[in-house]
Amino acid sequence: MIRPSLVRGLRAQLVLVFLLVSALSALTAAAFTFRQGQSAIVARAQADALQELRVHLDSLAPDLPADPGEADLRTLALQLDRAAGPRGRRTALSYRGGPLVAAGAQAPPVPASLRAEAATAATALAQRFHHGQTPWLAVALPVTAAARPDGPPPLVVYASFSLASQQQDVDALAAAARAGALPVVLASVAVALLAARRLLRPVRRLRTAAERMAGGGLDTRVTVTGDDELADLGRTFNTMAATLQADAAALRAMEVRARRFAADVSHELRTPLAAMSAVTEVLDADAASGRLAPLTAEALQLVSGETRKLTRLVEDLIEVSRFDAGAAVLNLDEVDVAEFVTKTLALRHWQDRVRADVPQGLRARLDPRRADVILANLAGNALRHGGPEVSVLVRVRAEAGSLVVTVSDDGPGIPADLLPHVFDRFTKADSARARSDGSGLGLAIATENAHLHGGTLTARNAPDGGAVLTLTLPANPP
Repeated sequence: MIRPSLVRGLRAQLVLVFLLVSALSALTAAAFTFRQGQSAIVARAQADALQELRVHLDSLAPDLPADPGEADLRTLALQLDRAAGPRGRRTALSYRGGPLVAAGAQAPPVPASLRAEAATAATALAQRFHHGQTPWLAVALPVTAAARPDGPPPLVVYASFSLASQQQDVDALAAAARAGALPVVLASVAVALLAARRLLRPVRRLRTAAERMAGGGLDTRVTVTGDDELADLGRTFNTMAATLQADAAALRAMEVRARRFAADVSHELRTPLAAMSAVTEVLDADAASGRLAPLTAEALQLVSGETRKLTRLVEDLIEVSRFDAGAAVLNLDEVDVAEFVTKTLALRHWQDRVRADVPQGLRARLDPRRADVILANLAGNALRHGGPEVSVLVRVRAEAGSLVVTVSDDGPGIPADLLPHVFDRFTKADSARARSDGSGLGLAIATENAHLHGGTLTARNAPDGGAVLTLTLPANPP
């Protein structure tokens, strides 16, 4: 039995279908030829038997008395048997529906159904049957009375003979038909392989071209020959590839222009924002001293806060533009990890809100500034979205030649629909709020810095609640 896994390929299916069609055609032709040959052999034997019986009966019947007795019938049967020669025909006669009379003591085999039909028939009849294990043919030749040509025949001559020789001819014909069908089936395999190869060559070219396109080669085209359906498919593929290439080029151009615009705007905003920040710091000092009216002091604090947010956003955009331009580089240094984590938290006054679990003496090669950005964004994200009473833990371990930093909290966790996109640009936990403290770029910048180190950054929710962000850095960054 052919397993389904062996015929899943289009080539195998084509060969199998071609083979089945060829085999069915060959077997059908062989069966038809066999049937026709078998019928012709038996019909010829039947016709010859009737013809010989008529000839012999015409030459011997005139000597038969008008009302023959059993002895007369036996004599005629003996004469007919002798006239049969090598055919081995055995003859029996029945007069006016009486019993069969043969030359010997035992009458030849004659089917009862043939005798019943011949009793009233006016024409010759024949019937094939099996006697023992051998096929036989029995013929019945009615002899009508001259006085009553339309009445039932008074004399019926029966002749039975074996079809063993004809059966041998039929068996030889069947063997020849089978032997002729086998080479046709075997030859069809070779023809099917050649046809499948020719038909599947354009399909293989299309598959190769599709794989190249999937790998980014949008300029891939296939060579098209002919005017059949596969050629139409190839032309359609080329049209699709040209359209995708044009669309991709347009999108890349738009993306480049958008990035250049963001970078240019960010750099243009940096100078006035620096001046505004300096002024707001002076005004913040005046507001804190109480020399300004309360409403004025509140307005100045609002302007100062918004200026700081805008400054952070511009700095983040500039950092992102460096990654997009491929201008970000690593400045590696060997640092004490415990000391590094402590300084990062202390610089932002988070040492009272963030717990650190770092083994002493652990050292690693990394870019201190970029690693500081990563850790600050991970811890800041946990503090910002975990809630006012959130507990944040920074845990660092050396595992299998890598530095693994885990930042976990006991807050509500990351929404399931946001989890796959948490490291995308401009992704915020609460999109319903028009404004938030974050720019939506912090985790995206952390991810870029992790990739720059040759590491990864992943996010998940802990089984008992809270978010878990994991940074994995190689022991030897590129």
